[in-house]
Amino acid sequence: MDTISKAFEDVDRVEFLPDELKNQSHRDAPLPIGHGQTISQPYTVRKMLEWLDVRRGNIVLDVGFGSGWTTALLSNIVGPKGKVYAVERIPELMKFGKLNVLRFGVRNARFYLSKKNIIGLPERSPFNRILVSASANNLPNELINQLAVGGKLIIPVRNNILEVTKKANGMHEVITHPGFIFVPLV
Repeated sequence: MDTISKAFEDVDRVEFLPDELKNQSHRDAPLPIGHGQTISQPYTVRKMLEWLDVRRGNIVLDVGFGSGWTTALLSNIVGPKGKVYAVERIPELMKFGKLNVLRFGVRNARFYLSKKNIIGLPERSPFNRILVSASANNLPNELINQLAVGGKLIIPVRNNILEVTKKANGMHEVITHPGFIFVPLV
């Protein structure tokens, strides 16, 4: 079994939903988690994780972690020697997501409330991988700057998911995966 399939098996989405939506956890659709945000549909999360190509021992930034589901999945994939830094802008969602993740006994994740006008967590960079779970209007250079050389960023931009790889010469390569809809990055 590959690491993504194992993570999906180990980290059940039902544990990251509000009580009134737990009976819908196996629907392959985004579901509301409050404050205008959603937990993404499983198909989309799996595709994003495949493109992100997370490895054991990686240091990963999870931007807009919301319910905590992606943080727990990433934690499972990077293993005990890896680290996940989870950033959320909405205080109530940060508390909700952090509690969800900690219930799983996760020890390799750290949680941060996003600072105003700052995307990501520049003080903890560089990261091997960055996952963003809400749609930006444009590709933020701030996140590319937080990647290690050879690192990957997966970010929704409008109705596309961009797969960005940082190159050694300060340049980056972008692959566009069209046809996705996300809530806006706030």
